[in-house]
Amino acid sequence: MVRLSERLSLIAEYLPEETYFADIGSDHAYLPVYYCLNHPKAKALAGEVNEGPLNSAKKVIEEYEVHNRVEARKGDGLDVLEGRNVSEVVIAGMGGPLIASILERGKDGLRGVRRLLLQPNIHSEIVRRWLEENGYALVDEKIIEENNHIYEILIADRDASSSLYTKDHKETELWLGPILMKDKTEVFRKKWERQLKKNTEILHQLERAADEQESKKKEIIKEIDILKEVLYHEND
Repeated sequence: MVRLSERLSLIAEYLPEETYFADIGSDHAYLPVYYCLNHPKAKALAGEVNEGPLNSAKKVIEEYEVHNRVEARKGDGLDVLEGRNVSEVVIAGMGGPLIASILERGKDGLRGVRRLLLQPNIHSEIVRRWLEENGYALVDEKIIEENNHIYEILIADRDASSSLYTKDHKETELWLGPILMKDKTEVFRKKWERQLKKNTEILHQLERAADEQESKKKEIIKEIDILKEVLYHEND
């Protein structure tokens, strides 16, 4: 039986049982194969840009005999959606800037896609901002630690009825995550206390540096103040 990592298992919880979804950069098609084995009405598309990973995905699909419901397709980013009416798209295990660029370049192909399930390794704020500016509303987010790495998972729906962002704190919420800020889980605190410590060390270095570092110093002080406010003050 295919076994998923904790982060992919969590993503799978947000897929409908009768989904037809695409997994971009699919890593051996593990998520598509796992999901279709466990949900007989599901269909999936595993997208890969390079021949090697594509062949690995095809091998796993054949091994588990789900080739009638899981297709491995070669293409750059969302190009693999052409001619396929998928309803959900998963992009996991990439940097936030890369995920945002994939979405931006292929956004014409997202017209029929109701839900995006995204797991940026870094710079989640860039992904949140893209979603906010392109008609996808953040509806849930999770933060987990697995194998000494911390991951954020963002779930966004097209044309959701309301926004999770507040007028007064939107920039901070885009950076740290509106739901994650409210929940303040142990993993959330661990991630941002680590960043707070790093910023404090950078500030000490800047204070000993030349005057031309003043703008960078102000930026770091602002981040430190925001993190202290979020981490150490109770939610209203």
